[in-house]
This record gives sequence, structure tokens and C-alpha cells, in this order.
Amino acid sequence: MGITAIVGANWGDEGKGKMTDVLAAEADYVVRYQGGSNAGHTIINEYGKFALHLLPSGVFYPSVTNVIGPGTALNPGDFLREWDALLSRGIPKPKLHISDRAQVVLPYHLQLDAFEEERLGERKFGSTKSGIAPFYADKYSKQGIQVADLYDTQRLRNRLEASLASKNVLFEHLYKKPVVQADDMMEELAVYAERLKSFVCDTTQLLHGALKKGERVLVEGQLGALRDPDHGIYPYSTSSSTLAGFAAVGAGVPPYEIGRVVAVVKAYSSCVGAGPFVTELDGPEAEELRRRGGDAGEYGVKTGRPRRVGWFDAVATRYGCSLQGATEIALTNLDVLGYVDEIPVCTAYRLEGEQTNQFPVSAELEGAQPVWERLPGWRSDISHIRTFAELPKEAQDYVKRVEQLAECPIRYISVGPGREQMIER
Repeated sequence: MGITAIVGANWGDEGKGKMTDVLAAEADYVVRYQGGSNAGHTIINEYGKFALHLLPSGVFYPSVTNVIGPGTALNPGDFLREWDALLSRGIPKPKLHISDRAQVVLPYHLQLDAFEEERLGERKFGSTKSGIAPFYADKYSKQGIQVADLYDTQRLRNRLEASLASKNVLFEHLYKKPVVQADDMMEELAVYAERLKSFVCDTTQLLHGALKKGERVLVEGQLGALRDPDHGIYPYSTSSSTLAGFAAVGAGVPPYEIGRVVAVVKAYSSCVGAGPFVTELDGPEAEELRRRGGDAGEYGVKTGRPRRVGWFDAVATRYGCSLQGATEIALTNLDVLGYVDEIPVCTAYRLEGEQTNQFPVSAELEGAQPVWERLPGWRSDISHIRTFAELPKEAQDYVKRVEQLAECPIRYISVGPGREQMIER
């Protein structure tokens, strides 16, 4: 059956959780392969409304095996709180495994994240202060702690002490904060280790076995292509690759097994966090779109911050779909635009008087201005519609134009937050 990747084409916040939830009904495994609890997926089902941060989006299906892969940033406290909260709401206990090679977000990662944003002041990057940048800095400087290390007390203490040697210089002299001792964390980490023990296994071997048996695997990414540290709006990016290509690394699966890439795209634009955003709206126009967006408006799942919103950006979306290697698009929140008489669409950028269809590097993006095309709105509620043919002609034309501009077929169209509010073309 191979692997289907579900990823974001833009800045994140595209609706990937709902799309994974819908496709998980036909999957055997759902895998998180990068990022941590610094962002979230909103899912609405018969149990209610849920904001998932670390848990894979297949946890509502008893038949699905959920996996937190080795590329994920595992905050044990966040994971256990989320797990307990899920079970407390009557969800049947999901099947879930955590890679023994996943690395652990530690208390000092969160402290470093918060202290650095505080130090930067107006130059800050809009971090969620979840410790992600310091975590990945440790991972790639070989100072990280793997889940397996939690079960070897002496090794764990030695590695914590080695990691803290340089960090305590920063705490004391740069941030003017108290130093941290390894022993301060040992008891807490021992408690986490005991609770995590039943989840931990070699997930790479597990997934390779599943693929050999022809089982269906979904891999879900966090954030979107424009938050990728190599190809996105650096430095306003996250610290792990948000691309489908990284799923092979972060999940531990062969790259040739990823045969289908569903890029999730919102029918307009939104993002949480800092950085250039060419089609951004402000004032009453922005507030109206933000208020109408999604089930409870456009506010960050993790932070609760108001999302920045704007009209559809074809330049950014085409670039994001290309980076992701998208085989198809899932277009979300089309129903939100039912209040607009005329819908602006950004088809190109103007840079220093020249028009371009290419997505520029961050240094140039700051000065880009949108070139608009205006499409007629449909001025009606479409949330009850379940087939493409039933959509108003203006809505059909909007979808077709987005498809043409993105240069990728739109297979799914979401017209509301519920599982059933999905049109398949």
C-alpha cells in the first residue's frame, strides 16, 4: 500500500489534523515524524473538539496504531498530560508507540527558549516557548537525550551534566538566571520514564514490518513548507524540516515508500508567528475574516494568539506544493469565504517594480507587494454541500482557479470543521 504523507503547503494552520483524521479511517498506522508540542491540530468528531499537540491524529480510531517517530521532539510532561486528558473524555485507549530513539525536550530547553525571546525583545522570532529551537540545537550538537537514555540512570546523569556545562554559562552570564543541576531533574525524569515505559519500542522496525505486510501508513507533518528551516521564511521558521521528504528520516521509513503526498492548503491565508506575509490584512477586514475562520475563529491551537490572516497567495502556495512534492491538494475552509462579494487572489509579487511568479528569499520577500486578481464570491452557506457539482458556480470556479494557480490537482474540499463536511472530487 505504501505511505501517504499529509503536510502543509504554507505557514502551518492549514487544517492538517482534520485531513489526517479523515484519511486515518482507512489507515493502519498514523505517524508523527517531526516537531513537538509547539503547534497543534484541531479535530472535531463525535466525542467533541480536541486540540492535539504531540499525539498523532489517528488516536480516535481503535484500529489505528499511532507512532511518535524518532524525528519528533518528545516533551514527556506534555505527552502524558495530553494522553490523560484524552482518556478522561471517554476516548477508547488508543494503540500508541514511542520511538526509543526519539529525543526528549527537557526543562532547560523551555527555559532557554523563553529567556532568549525575552533577551531579543522586539527582534524576537515569535517562538511558542516550547523549547524547540534549543532542543534541536542540542540534537544536532550531539548533546541530546534519547528516550532510551531514560532507562540508564548513570548514562542519563552523565549526559545531562555534559549538556549543562555550556548551558549554565549562558544561564549565569548571559541571562542572569540561576544555574541548573542534573540532579534537579533526575527524580522527575524517573517518574516520566516509568509512565512512558509501556509505549517505548523500536518504531522503525515496527513500521518496516508493517510495510512488508502491505499495511497502510499515514505520516503527518507539523506546520507547513514555508516554516522549513532550509526552504522557508528563515529565520522565521521552525527548527525541523516540515517537508514530506523528511518523513523518511523522521519516521525511519524508506523514501521510495512515500508514493502519495497530500498538501493541505487553506482557501485563504493564515499564520501564527512572525515573518513576512505578503497578503496579510489588517483592521476590520482582517478581524472579520479571523472571526469567521474555522470552528472558533483563527486563533492558534497552541498559543491562543490571533492568527494573522490574508487572502489566498498563489505564489507561496505553488512554491509550497512544489517543495512538498504534492500529488494532490486538500483545500480547507472554503465555506468561510461565503460572506465575500468579491474574493482577491494574489497571483504574483511585485519586487522593486518588477513582477514575479517565483517565491523569493526572505531578504527580498520583506519588500514584496501582492498583484491581485479578483474573483466573484458566492454569498451563501455551503457547509451542507457534499458534492462538487452542488457547489455554486462561483465556488466551483474559485476552486478551479486555485487549482490552476497552484499547479496541483485539488482532490478534497473541506466545507466545515466536521469529518462529514468533506467533498472528494
